Amino acid sequence: MSSAAPTAPDAAPEQAFRLADRANRQPRATRLLAAVRRHRADLLAALLFAALAGWLTHGLWPDPSGRILALNPADQTLYEWFLAVDARALLGDFDLLTDRLNAPDGVNLMANTTVIALGVLFAPVTLLLGAPVTFALLAAGNLAGTALAWYLLFHRTLRVRRLAAALGGGLCGFGPGMVSQTNSHLHMTAQWLVPVIVWLVVRLLRAADPEPGTPDEAGRTRTTGPDRRRLFTSAAGLAGAVSAQVFIGEEVLFLAAITLLAMAISYAVADRDLARRALPGFAGGLAIAAGLALLVLGYPLWFQFAGPQGVADGMFTPAYFSADLSSWWALSPLSVAGSDESARLTTGPAEYNTFLGWPLLLVAAVCAIWAGRRRLVFACVVAGLVMGALSLGPEVVLGGTRTAVPGPYALIGGLPVVDGALPMRFALALLPIVATLLVLAVDRAQRSSGRARRLVPLAVGAALLPIFPTPLPTAGRPAVPEFITGGHWRQCVPPGGVLVPVPLPTPKEPWPMRWATAADAGFGLPEGFFIGPYGRGGAAAMGTFKQPTSALLADVARRGDQPAIGDEQRRQAVRDAEFWGASCVALTDETPHADALRATLEQLYGPPTRIADAWTWRV
Repeated sequence: MSSAAPTAPDAAPEQAFRLADRANRQPRATRLLAAVRRHRADLLAALLFAALAGWLTHGLWPDPSGRILALNPADQTLYEWFLAVDARALLGDFDLLTDRLNAPDGVNLMANTTVIALGVLFAPVTLLLGAPVTFALLAAGNLAGTALAWYLLFHRTLRVRRLAAALGGGLCGFGPGMVSQTNSHLHMTAQWLVPVIVWLVVRLLRAADPEPGTPDEAGRTRTTGPDRRRLFTSAAGLAGAVSAQVFIGEEVLFLAAITLLAMAISYAVADRDLARRALPGFAGGLAIAAGLALLVLGYPLWFQFAGPQGVADGMFTPAYFSADLSSWWALSPLSVAGSDESARLTTGPAEYNTFLGWPLLLVAAVCAIWAGRRRLVFACVVAGLVMGALSLGPEVVLGGTRTAVPGPYALIGGLPVVDGALPMRFALALLPIVATLLVLAVDRAQRSSGRARRLVPLAVGAALLPIFPTPLPTAGRPAVPEFITGGHWRQCVPPGGVLVPVPLPTPKEPWPMRWATAADAGFGLPEGFFIGPYGRGGAAAMGTFKQPTSALLADVARRGDQPAIGDEQRRQAVRDAEFWGASCVALTDETPHADALRATLEQLYGPPTRIADAWTWRV
């Protein structure tokens, strides 16, 4: 007893601590379980959306570094490089004018679709697992995230039932345009902030609408006035969401703003009393939001349009990127009922934006007539017609033939900022607009007790079935040289220096940019795939001018013929290397016509040094 007595005072506090800790943990576990039960339907929707997104992109998952989206591999290479450069912000090595491409001039990141916010957010993943893994996560995550965000908006803001909200969210996240844009256009598929922006605009409107008060002694009813606190918090939230979206994808924000403008004007026309009551407070809230956003975005936007390597206009021809009118009732080749023949109605596999199909268009029109909530439906129909008409571009195209009939886009073409958005992408706004009409109709049917309770959901499901997406095609891609993956490049290029891969990257063949991506953008490259001011008169253009040595090596790589090299070519090769600020030139044996390229480089720069699986020349 005497030997056990001294331990009793020590054991009692420890036992009491364990009992208290267990008591503290039990309520937390209970609350967590209660929260899961309360939101189990929402969690189920999130899991279903995530599973569908994973299935659509499953071709990338076995080996993200060794697999690539087969329909648009060049753009995937570009976005992986963007993600690698963005991730350097975590290392304290980031600037809006990057020197890691187009040496020595660099690239203006704001003038390119660099998804800066996503790249910085996923920087730990990129630095640990590589940019291809981050790309695969974002390709799937953008689809699922967008669907879930719209589902929550429909369910919690429109107060519709979950089945209706899930159908609408699924169309917004996995519609034909979203699936086709997933072919490497991360800036277009990252739309999960758009429902947040819509919710904040609605919240701002509700805060600006004065509520009726109680009658006074004379029987007159006074209004309480706008909720100023809620007005300011909504405006501040809107400024934050808009600022974040600018650093994800400006084009999506532009399309959302045009759509909301069309809906706001239409709603004001349908409900003039609301417009009269709320307009002063609503306009004031928008002004606050714009002012707060400008504090964050003022310098980056100036840098984009007027800073070094900035561009003030779009580089794509609106006439070329006009939606074919007949594509609206066609089905996307990436849908279960689609056909490869319809691919001729658009510019490429990443732009099936208008391919909703006649069944969905027909059912959406019927739902608009039957859905109820007349003001909201009216605003959706008007906005849908506006955005659909603008997608036709400056001249209506029908079945691949230009009709010489001017399209509504001709009225706004050439305006600042507008040229930066491709006309056919205006059609992406139709996904949430059509989804809203379907959601309202299905919700009304679910609340009814007649035949419509089953008929409407079945009709909507039948209309959605033909556009159900199929998995995105993928293909294998060559491995990055061990010279890069093993870090051997550091033997001839200092960190931040310039490596010249042979041949140099171009917009059509950007594959050497994968070297820099695999090295976490630890070195710079000359030329490359980007948007810069290299068009006529400083207009926007894809890529830059080729230096004479670059053009010479590109010709050898294309034809395999070894050219005659004289003193002038050698002197030019030295001048070009000095212009690029190059430390090292590298060639691998797997490069097409590697023998001819090696012989040419030996005449230009002398004998090479073998490092791992690459021939190198210090310049």
